Amino acid sequence: MIYLVTGGSGSGKSAYAEEKLCSLGNDNRIYFATMEVSDKEGRKKVERHRKLREGKAFTTIEQGKNLKEIKIPKNSLVLLECMSNLLANEMYAPGGAGEDSVSEILEGVWNLDRQAKALVVVSNEVFSDLPVSKEMGRYLSYLGEINAAIAKQAAEVTEVVYGIPVFAKSIAAERKPME
Repeated sequence: MIYLVTGGSGSGKSAYAEEKLCSLGNDNRIYFATMEVSDKEGRKKVERHRKLREGKAFTTIEQGKNLKEIKIPKNSLVLLECMSNLLANEMYAPGGAGEDSVSEILEGVWNLDRQAKALVVVSNEVFSDLPVSKEMGRYLSYLGEINAAIAKQAAEVTEVVYGIPVFAKSIAAERKPME
């Protein structure tokens, strides 16, 4: 079952996503960290997220791209943090999927969903009416396409605004993972 959590920078979406995952049980908790750290600010962000996870029994796997080949123990509780970093890595990092980033990422998400008891996906709400470059427009278009595809399959979609979860979609019934 997929749970999609979105929100702006600093909205509290990561803390909410961890809380959500922990509320789903004590099964094997796996945290996929997608940020490829390249500067001091990135290291500070990673350290803050590590502190958030302390004492929550997460196994952290740093995986900045290529989720479609990942194998995890069946019925694990999985947190994928964060879609915007994963997309940037796939689009621009050496060895990334480039133009095939959307399909590559969705294959990876469906792969995790097939294996996990629950998958909580964190993504950013980065859309606005501000003018953007052609390349940023392509990035935003890809992120929107990925978020929409995941939201369609998700049992629950939540946007965190100022630390408050706002539910956009909630389905109580279980569904089968993507085939």
